[in-house]
This record gives sequence, structure tokens and C-alpha cells, in this order.
Amino acid sequence: MFSVIYKFKVHSTKTNVFITGWRGLTELIYQYAGSLGSNLSLDKSGDYIAYANWPSKMIWENAGVKLPKKADEFRVLMWSSCEKIEILFELEGIENLWQDEEFQSNQQ
Repeated sequence: MFSVIYKFKVHSTKTNVFITGWRGLTELIYQYAGSLGSNLSLDKSGDYIAYANWPSKMIWENAGVKLPKKADEFRVLMWSSCEKIEILFELEGIENLWQDEEFQSNQQ
């Protein structure tokens, strides 16, 4: 697995526009370009952090050419709402122990 961590500095009055653009673009990337999905979080400084997973770096690098024209609308929403967008890390996965559910003990 290959992961990319992005940081978005969003204009304070455009957070809803940013989230709409990020969500729409992320869904299209998942549907058309082979992404394994992404998570958007807010850090304590007010910046948004996205953690995106891919099967490989090659699939990530070629994702843009597989997107439908509609992706451009979401890109414009996202980019126009940000002061700055940067890639913090490109990571090759070693072990993945993430779970979909919280651990439930069978002990009473």
C-alpha cells in the first residue's frame, strides 16, 4: 500500500466549499482512479489533513488521467478555497493493523 498525507490551509470563510470540493473529488478518485479512499481531519492549528491510501505509488501518479471532466469542478472548489495545499508525506506501507470496528472483549 502507498499513502499520501496532504495539508490544506483553508480560508476561514470557505470551509464548507473546501469540504464539498474535497469530498466530490475524493469520491471520483475512488470510483475512477483506483484510490483506496481517504480520511479528512482537522488539526489543532485549524489546518485540514487528508490521509489517502493507494494500492501503489504508480496508481497514485497516474490517477489524474482517469478522472471524468466533473473532477475539474471539484478541483476548482477545493483549490479556490485554500491558501495553500501541500503534500507532507509519501509513504510506502509496511504493516496495516487498522480495524473497521472498536475491539470488543468477550470477557465480562
